[in-house]
Amino acid sequence: MAELDHLINLARKVKMTPSEGEAQRRSFAYGNAAFENPRITREMVDEQAEKLEKRNG
Repeated sequence: MAELDHLINLARKVKMTPSEGEAQRRSFAYGNAAFENPRITREMVDEQAEKLEKRNG
C-alpha cells in the first residue's frame, strides 16, 4: 500500500504538455464513446477533434 501511495504522489507532480493533454482527451473520448457504441473508431474521434480545433481556432 505504501508503494501505491508513493506512485500516486509521484503521478500528481507530472505536468503534461499540451500535446499529451490532447492525446489524453482523445483517448478518454474514444474510450467512453466506444463503450456505448462499438462502431466508433479512433479515427472518427480524431476527425471530430480536428474539426472542433479548426472551428475554435
